[in-house]
Amino acid sequence: MALLFRWLLRLAAALVGLVVLAVILTYYLASQSLPDYDRDISVRGPSAPVEIVRDNANVPHVFGASDPDVYFGLGFAHAQDRLWQMTILRRTAQGRLSEVFGERTLRIDRLLRRLDLYRLAQKSFEVQDDYTKAALRAYAAGVNARLDQINEEALGRGAPEMFLFRTPVAPWQPGDSIAIIKLMALRLSGHLDNEVLRARTQLMLDDPARLADILPDVPGSGIAALPEYAALFPQAARYARADPMPETPLSPFPKRGFAGASNAWTAAPSRSASGGTLLANDPHLGFTAPAIWYLARLELQTGGVIGGTIPGVPVVMTGRSQQMGWGLTTANLDDQDVFIEKLNPENPGEYLTPDGYKEFDSRPSIIEIKDAPPITLTLRWTENGPVLPGSHYALNTVTPPGHVAALGWTALSPRDTSMTAAMGLMRAETVQEAIDVAEAYIAPAQNLSLADRETIAMKMIGAVPKRDPRHQSQGRIPAPGWRAENRWQGRAAYEANPEFVSPKGGLLGNTNNKMVERPFPNHISFVWGDTQRVHRWQRLMQSRQVHTRDSFIEAQLDPVSFTARSLLPLIGADLWFTGAAAPEGTPERQRQIALTLLAEWNGEMNEHLPEPLIYAAWLRALQKRLITDELGPLATEFKHVEPLFIERVYRDIGGASAWCDVRQSAPEETCTEIARMALDDALVWIGETYGTALESLRWGDAHQAAHDHPVLGEIPILRHFVNIRQSTSGGDNTLQRGLTSGEDPEPFQNVHGAGYRGVYDFADPDSSVFILSTGQSGHFLSRHYDDMAQLWRRGEYIPMSLDADLARAASVGVTRLLPRE
Repeated sequence: MALLFRWLLRLAAALVGLVVLAVILTYYLASQSLPDYDRDISVRGPSAPVEIVRDNANVPHVFGASDPDVYFGLGFAHAQDRLWQMTILRRTAQGRLSEVFGERTLRIDRLLRRLDLYRLAQKSFEVQDDYTKAALRAYAAGVNARLDQINEEALGRGAPEMFLFRTPVAPWQPGDSIAIIKLMALRLSGHLDNEVLRARTQLMLDDPARLADILPDVPGSGIAALPEYAALFPQAARYARADPMPETPLSPFPKRGFAGASNAWTAAPSRSASGGTLLANDPHLGFTAPAIWYLARLELQTGGVIGGTIPGVPVVMTGRSQQMGWGLTTANLDDQDVFIEKLNPENPGEYLTPDGYKEFDSRPSIIEIKDAPPITLTLRWTENGPVLPGSHYALNTVTPPGHVAALGWTALSPRDTSMTAAMGLMRAETVQEAIDVAEAYIAPAQNLSLADRETIAMKMIGAVPKRDPRHQSQGRIPAPGWRAENRWQGRAAYEANPEFVSPKGGLLGNTNNKMVERPFPNHISFVWGDTQRVHRWQRLMQSRQVHTRDSFIEAQLDPVSFTARSLLPLIGADLWFTGAAAPEGTPERQRQIALTLLAEWNGEMNEHLPEPLIYAAWLRALQKRLITDELGPLATEFKHVEPLFIERVYRDIGGASAWCDVRQSAPEETCTEIARMALDDALVWIGETYGTALESLRWGDAHQAAHDHPVLGEIPILRHFVNIRQSTSGGDNTLQRGLTSGEDPEPFQNVHGAGYRGVYDFADPDSSVFILSTGQSGHFLSRHYDDMAQLWRRGEYIPMSLDADLARAASVGVTRLLPRE
């Protein structure tokens, strides 16, 4: 027995030793790819030495003898810190994820191949101006210099992920950066989804008038009546099952409601306490670890620029120079149309055009798949755009037999000069100069907020499709592609894009809200973003005669929900303080406690309060009760509360209170009864999930910001080291936006918000500040992987300075790239 015990002890010790050895070996191999920021490196490419000074936030300040040398340095810095992220973004645009991840990403690759973004990006390189071509070539050379260094010095394959997913990294090409811009356009475009959902919903509803309730127009006049989808396509099925895209963080296809957002506002000197202009911007995208944003300063021949870049793209997308600042918000321009194409019944290789049947433009495309045989796709294009399979975007639910769906989209241009416009924007010195260079911008459409030392402005940039006034669906639902009046007629004049320069009130802002009211076809869009945040912004801006950097920061971090303040009095109007006190422990007592808490609440979505969770759960349960009997399985497509829908129902606008009656039941339910039953549903769910002590609930426990690594974040044990989770304030409709997932079992998880915040004061530019949601490094062993995360959560910022001496004084290292003979 003693001998057996000794051998078991030795075996256990050996196993522990092997585990420790494996951990040490894994750490050693992973740490080999940690960059050394303080050294001289001999590289091929630059014309003279390039210096990369990293300040104490690990922001690279890149100095070179020429602009191409500076872009070379940025490419090197991006590849040092975000190589894995860059290669995955490029693979996504190429439709080549399955070579690494196997069949789980095959449907993503299929659709990306059909969109052909990568080939269109390579073609677009040839139409850039000479400055931009030189910049893209130099940037690519900088990325490749880092790849050469990794190979020559055996630097752990460049990133820890490369050990788990062993795949060669091809040299970076100048057009790859344009491909990433097009990929961002995909992430920021949601009109295709909206068109299909509108058609599906219209087919499901017995009363077509109810479509304006569940998919409401933003209040305002000028919306013309739509034809019923069934009238355009009588053969369309009333309901067909949709096949959703696979749930993976690698997917670039936004779910409905997640196609970009953002805040931006500016103040003229007349409304600024310092006498200089102010600009604040916080672009909203899906949270990841690391964030999509990367901070950098470039010392160009025209002067320094600093702000947020996207790894793989040599442009400061949002930031400032010494003379001017710029910020971006999603414009919600209707830049996508779904065309239903009629096949030739005698020859399915042809489709109908206004001039008769025509052959598809077709070519094969081979997708290599890890651990599986390759597949060959036949890519087909019509004159309107690429043909998409019915399995994507639920197109099969609205495409009649004998037809296919094609996509018209401005980002599918092979002559996309958006990169040239972005390069020009960094070198512009005045608002008017910036507006002029932005004419070359194509997609994704953005509202460009601008501030130089004297002037503020906002201009919508991006190509606007020119539509015929006789368009059958006005681009709101799929339309017959063979009819000339439904086809695009080129690009509208840039001068017609909405533009606001030096307003009399001295303040400009956008929260993705409706900006202009114009009749079709000059309308910009029928589907705008969040219609709620702008009301809170208006109040905060007009509450002060003059603003400061700190008041702009206060507005960025404001967690008060206009939606809660406006909807709760409506839905609870007949429930507040009614009835006798109920016994402890009964559902009635829980309801009374909840209503009392909400009645005394000011709408602040503070992470430490219980009321935001009760409110959010109640509204979610309420919308579910209102729409499930009308829409059936289609109700699952509405994952977020639609505030305008709830308001229409409870104000009975146009008879919208009809949604309160459950059609399958004999009695006629009132809206008050539905509100009470929904509150009981919410309290049951809260009790099962977080406990029955309502006063001790915390919104932040449910509203955890999920900065997850797109690949390593799914691996057991490892995910605890690479995923960043934080209790956060804010919500779906607050200025401090934290869009919830809408997905069980964590419907209020915070998954989409401000990965970058910046506030620029041009009375004292170096007092400007910024912050990222994670950190600069994509390497989870680096201290810069998450060193900004807690600052971001607490609403803190770090300085944004163009002072080179200040950057050197507290630098974490200086990298000198020396030209190799």
